[in-house]
Amino acid sequence: MKSKEYLEELRRAPGLVRVVLRKIEVEKNVITFRLVTDVTYSPQDVEYARGVSQKYVPQGFSADVRVMKSVPDKEAVRKAVAQILKDRFPGVAAFVDPEDIVVEIDGGGGRFYVSVGQLERERMTGDGVLDAVSAELAKSFCGTWFGEVRFIDKARGEIEQEAPPEAEYIAAPRFFPIEHYEPIDGAKPSRAIYLADLVKEISGVTVCGTVSYIEERATKTGKPYFSVSVADATGQMRCSYFSKKATVEKVRGIKQGDSICLTGDNEIFNGALSFRAKQIDYGRPPEGFVPEERPSRPVPAQYRVAFPSPAADLVQGTLFQGKPLPQEVIDQDFVVFDLETTGLNNSPTMGTMDHIIELGAVKIHGGRITEKLSSFVACPVRLSEEIIGITGITDDMLVGAPAVGDVLADFYKFSAGCALVGHNVQFDYKFIRYYGEKEGFFFDQKLYDTMVMAQRTLRLPHNRLNDLVDYFGFTFHHHRAFDDAFATAKIFLELARIAQSIS
Repeated sequence: MKSKEYLEELRRAPGLVRVVLRKIEVEKNVITFRLVTDVTYSPQDVEYARGVSQKYVPQGFSADVRVMKSVPDKEAVRKAVAQILKDRFPGVAAFVDPEDIVVEIDGGGGRFYVSVGQLERERMTGDGVLDAVSAELAKSFCGTWFGEVRFIDKARGEIEQEAPPEAEYIAAPRFFPIEHYEPIDGAKPSRAIYLADLVKEISGVTVCGTVSYIEERATKTGKPYFSVSVADATGQMRCSYFSKKATVEKVRGIKQGDSICLTGDNEIFNGALSFRAKQIDYGRPPEGFVPEERPSRPVPAQYRVAFPSPAADLVQGTLFQGKPLPQEVIDQDFVVFDLETTGLNNSPTMGTMDHIIELGAVKIHGGRITEKLSSFVACPVRLSEEIIGITGITDDMLVGAPAVGDVLADFYKFSAGCALVGHNVQFDYKFIRYYGEKEGFFFDQKLYDTMVMAQRTLRLPHNRLNDLVDYFGFTFHHHRAFDDAFATAKIFLELARIAQSIS
């Protein structure tokens, strides 16, 4: 049945000017149309509606009409708005509490207002959310409905007392002794810094590791130099070494798998930390060397810039919903997280490290989504047009955002005691590991990857996040951190149900 044309024809009657079709019932060969109007109607209006309805039923059926007068109620409309958001836009609904919805009724319908924080403005105003809610309201309530967004400073809970300032954290670099030294340049180093601790400017320091790549090149003037990558038990690094005439042949003898020492300066070059090797020799860590663990800073006493709030997966019902979750999911807490960044470089050894610009996370407790955490992150560089196009995040949206160290301190508190989950989790994990360690927060939890779980469980042609969202019939705003994290959490639970395991 063409409902739009049907309603347009019904609304020609004086008592049905804003009528809505609430329900259609079929019993034997009678089709009953249950209509709702918000103005006084007459028997003539009902008879007119019966005649119109008869035109829209199949041959052999008769039409009956039941009309009820119902003036929209603020509370009913408010509940309807909340339900529509939960059903159609769960990523938005997670940030909207019942008291955030206000409804005003007028003679021809009404307006609804949804209050959100500044960080959620893009979610609420994008993807036609307001128009979609208005259209759904018009199906159940008489009149025309309009929606507006109000931006507010959302309450983040009361702090009983001001938190004491955190002591400045200065991570002392770790070193290990060098054994089996053989000179090339003759630097004679006795110890080497852990590559993982080479995170600030330092002069006259030695690194020691296994050669994973070495290639001889030449400057524009023909002078030979070597591009070298080395790795120890904590990290890897690439640098350039300019050889000397007296030692160039010995350096040419270095091959992949050899253990060498590079002595030089870790300094800022073109805006990024870069190791400038001045001397090269043979040497290796002690036999059976095990890196010394460095304790993390304690979990912060209080949240400072990013505050968790309740969240729930309010849209249920997939093909696999009836299956129980494995006990290991119910017994363990998880934090599912996602980042938006300025680019793809998540390793400082590969050039200038890209920056985190948004973090989103949800917590799973007892097999259910229970909390959310979301924040923009201040960025020291301008965003590229490509990143703006992908994420919808602009430079203006990051003005006044908290520093990455403050956001990760709150994320460290939020994820304490939880396993971490992500889609292609290693990509985002390397960012939080790098920037977290600079502040003394070591994210060393067990990791679960929904991409790997999907590859093992579903055997789909592709296992990108949007492929899995489509497979399970979810909806989300891709390339925004919270929405991606929320969708990943739902996918994680569904994959656990299907496989009956997460290991």
